[in-house]
Amino acid sequence: MASNNQLLREEKVFKDPVHNYIHVQDEVIWSLINTYEFQRLRRIRQLGTSFLTFHGAEHSRFSHSLGVYEITRRIISQFERGSYTDWPKEERIVALCAALLHDLGHGPFSHSIEEAFHMNHEDWTCRIILGNTEVNQVLTQVHHELPAKVASVVSKQYEKAIVVNLVSSPLDADRMDYLLRDAYFTGVEYGTIDMDRIIRMLRPYHNRVVVKESGMHAVEDYLMSRYQMYWQVYFHPVTRSSEIILRQIFRRAKELYEAGHKFRFLIHPLPALFHKDLTVQEYLMLDESLIQTAFSQWVYEEDELLSDLCARFMSRKLYKYVELDPADYEKVDEIRRAFLQAGLNPDYDMEIDFPSDQPYKVFGAGDKINEQILLLDREENLREISEVSDIVRSISGIQRGKVYLYFPENKLASVKGNLPVHIARIFERTDFRS
Repeated sequence: MASNNQLLREEKVFKDPVHNYIHVQDEVIWSLINTYEFQRLRRIRQLGTSFLTFHGAEHSRFSHSLGVYEITRRIISQFERGSYTDWPKEERIVALCAALLHDLGHGPFSHSIEEAFHMNHEDWTCRIILGNTEVNQVLTQVHHELPAKVASVVSKQYEKAIVVNLVSSPLDADRMDYLLRDAYFTGVEYGTIDMDRIIRMLRPYHNRVVVKESGMHAVEDYLMSRYQMYWQVYFHPVTRSSEIILRQIFRRAKELYEAGHKFRFLIHPLPALFHKDLTVQEYLMLDESLIQTAFSQWVYEEDELLSDLCARFMSRKLYKYVELDPADYEKVDEIRRAFLQAGLNPDYDMEIDFPSDQPYKVFGAGDKINEQILLLDREENLREISEVSDIVRSISGIQRGKVYLYFPENKLASVKGNLPVHIARIFERTDFRS
C-alpha cells in the first residue's frame, strides 16, 4: 500500500512511567494522537471502577493506548533490524495505527457500560474509524484504504494475520501494556513481567508472531502474572461490588426513562443511550465526567432506588458480600423469596457474582492457530507452549472462581429478624472490607 505518510521533522517523545519514553516518529501517529476522538480517551479510566478499590488506579485509556503503540513499535523495530523476511514491512503503518486506536471505542467505565447496554467497544472503535471523524480524515489523508485496513485489524478480520497478532493474541502488545501499567498504578507486584526479554524473543514466522523457544520462561512468567492480576486486581470482590452498583444505576435509570419518569437532570445524549440509537457523534460525547455528573444529580431524584444507588456509588458506600459455599448456592432462589417476603427487592438488593478466567487455554490440533502461543525451536519446528511447559500446562484451563452474594448491609440489617434463621446465618460470614 503506497501511502502519503511522512516522518516528523523531529521525533516527539512522551515521558511514561511504565515504558520510560514513548517515541513518535510518524506524522500520521502524531496527527491521530491529536484528534478529538483520541483525546477523549483521557476521560475514560483504564480500570473502570477499580479506583474505588486501589486509589492509584486513575490511569486512562489514553495512556494505555500510547503504551500499546510503543510496544508494537518496539516489536516492529526489532523485526526490521533483524531483516526477517516473514515481516511484511509495508504493513508497519497499519499495525502502528491499529495499536494506537484499538481502544478508541471504549465508553465510560468501559466494560460495565457495555454489559448494561449490550454494546461492544470494538464495534464502536470500527464505527469511529470508518465514520465522519477526525481519525478517519487523518487516516484517509495517508491512503484511502487505510481506515478500512485499520478497522479490519481491530475486528480481527485483516488478511495479514501477523498484524492482528501484534494487537490481539494471547501474547500481544495490548496485554503486555495493561499488565505492566495496571500493576504500576494499583501498586501490586503481580503484573511485573520481563517485557524486554519477551520482545527480544518474538519472531515473525509464516504470517504470525511466534516465540523463540529460549524465551519460554519469560512467557511463563507473563502467563502467571496475568493469572495473579485477574484474581488480585481485576476480579477483586470490592471492585466487583462497585461494578454491580454501576450496572444497577444504568438499569434503573433506563427502567425509569422507559416508564416516562420525569428526571430532574437528564443531559444529552443519555436519552439516546437509553434508546440504544446513539450516533457516533453522540457516543463520543459520553465520558466519565458526564456520567458522574449525572450520578451526582440523580442522588436527588425522587425515585428512592436510583437515589440510593447513586449515593452509594458517589460516596463509596458499596454492597457487602458473603462467599457462598455449594450448599448455600443451591439456596439462591430461596434467598430471593426470603428477601422479597422481608420487604427487600431481590432484583436490586442482592446479586450473585461468579467471576472466572482462564490464564491460558490448552489448544488441540483443530483449534485456531491465531489463538495459540507457539514456540519456535532451532530446527524451526513449531510447538504449542503447553506441550513444552509444565507450568503452562498446570495452569491452563483453570477457571478458579468463588461465588459471592452482594447486598446492601443497612437494608439487610433492618429486616434480618424477618428472615428464616437458616437464611440469616448465611450472612454472618459477611466480609466487611468494602
